[in-house]
Amino acid sequence: MNIAAVFNALLVSVLAAVLWKYIKLREHVFMVEEELVLTRQSQELSQVQIDYHAALQALVEDGTRMVCTGRMHTDRICRFESLCYSTEADEFVYFHSNSSVMLPNLGSRRFQPALLDLSSVEDHNTQYFNFVELPAAALKFMPKPVFVPDVALIVNRFNPDNLMHVFHDDLLPIYYTMQQFSDLDLEARLFFMEGWSEGAHFDLYKLLSNKQPLLREQLKTLGRLLCFTKSYVGLSKITTWYQYGFVQPQGPKANILVSGNEIRQFTKFMTQKLNVSLEESSSEEYIIVFSRTINRLILNEAELILALAQEFQMKTITVSLEEHSFSDIVRLISNASMLVSMHGAQLVMSLFLPRGATVVELFPYAINPEHYTPYKTLATLPGMDLQYIAWQNTDREDTVTYPDRPWDQGGIAHLDKAEQERIIKSTEVPRHLCCRNPEWLFRAYQDTKVNIPSLIHVIRQTVKSKPGPKKQKWSGSLYPGKVRDAKCQASVQGTSEAKLAVSWQIPWNLKYLKVREVKYEVWIQEQGENTYMPYILSHQNHTFSENIKPFTIYLVWIRCIFNKNLLGPFADVLLCST
Repeated sequence: MNIAAVFNALLVSVLAAVLWKYIKLREHVFMVEEELVLTRQSQELSQVQIDYHAALQALVEDGTRMVCTGRMHTDRICRFESLCYSTEADEFVYFHSNSSVMLPNLGSRRFQPALLDLSSVEDHNTQYFNFVELPAAALKFMPKPVFVPDVALIVNRFNPDNLMHVFHDDLLPIYYTMQQFSDLDLEARLFFMEGWSEGAHFDLYKLLSNKQPLLREQLKTLGRLLCFTKSYVGLSKITTWYQYGFVQPQGPKANILVSGNEIRQFTKFMTQKLNVSLEESSSEEYIIVFSRTINRLILNEAELILALAQEFQMKTITVSLEEHSFSDIVRLISNASMLVSMHGAQLVMSLFLPRGATVVELFPYAINPEHYTPYKTLATLPGMDLQYIAWQNTDREDTVTYPDRPWDQGGIAHLDKAEQERIIKSTEVPRHLCCRNPEWLFRAYQDTKVNIPSLIHVIRQTVKSKPGPKKQKWSGSLYPGKVRDAKCQASVQGTSEAKLAVSWQIPWNLKYLKVREVKYEVWIQEQGENTYMPYILSHQNHTFSENIKPFTIYLVWIRCIFNKNLLGPFADVLLCST
């Protein structure tokens, strides 16, 4: 064999091996550099240290893990490990592996209509959350993930330009959702996925966390595939008290679960975050008129301010969202005796009023105060301890309308002439659904000259003396516990008569409470029957003879009632034989 040919073949083999090792080394260097870049991107997002290689390996091997609370999409919040988000597809991604967890495992029911609501507005079809599913093996073909090391709360803001929506739909629900989960502390980060820009009140959202909230648009700058190491998705609805009329005309929620005590705990947190000290209040009492500067104006505002000051012999000042800082508004309202305002989103600020203060809501012509009650509902929540007064302009001559404005500012020029004439002649806006009813918008955006004698008369019907904050003891309703040591004893007289003596001890917590009235409710049911005999008693023992038969088994339930309407739980059922 030719030695030169052998030598050349050997040399080619050596060079190929060296070149192969060089290529592999370059690939390794490239992968290390890419991991360093991705790690750096994660570090830019958060100061939390992350081992990128370990995080990627955990994602590939363990996939995504999800455990949710709540039975329905409307009351569900889900905790995820390794939930990912594709900024290119604008989709959340759940990666399946042999170690994945998905509870509840709903199958296709996850799309009927969604896994959960991303906002606190119930069952709104623009607020649904879901994810797409992929095997973890698909990660080999996808962009390298950027890991988000912060604990994340992923939600939608409903309408961040409207102050009522900001507080009712976003801030309060976010605050109490974070209270539910211990790792959603001030070091957690908020992610807003609805697609809005920051909005006029973004600084208020910043108060809920020490870390800057991030918007959906900002996520595109972080990477093509983001993976949240730990996240919570969805909001608690437990603090909301109002529904906006998407399915039925607007009004208070059917089952309100929040009280003024929880609202005031939230406002205490907000005032502290705003560095507003309630100790700064002067001894001087005053009334605030909340001034609107763009629409729904009070045309005789200066005259109204003077009349309030003279009637109540109190300083009267104006505040507005346009001319005052939010901190100043909170400070002033937190010490005010009365807040007077046209109906509008700014009235949600009444949640900062001190106990005993008065809220006066002014309604334009043809708008029935009983049909629009978000601020009445707030003021009258148990524990808010506010006086609420509504006044309505009933004089068509005291209103200025704007039929030629754009439709979303109350204009009606786009409607046919007959409909325009009907709306102009109407004396009351009928009940309606949200959100584009032209008659409602026409009346909502009109300006009003307040009939001052009429307003003062309405206020004086409720505020008999000088208005002002009052230091009040905690006024929450305390319920009785179970009655204790319930017993029954029967006596039979012949074959047709019997008596049933029932006795019990007072609830354990009663001895620590001051209660005006204590009663006991007793239900007696013959075994096998569907009806029962109810009794209301004042004492802890009673002998029943009416409708009591010998040689019969009776079921007896007993519970305590405080002050006529605070019903305690029934004690364990007694089984009594005559």
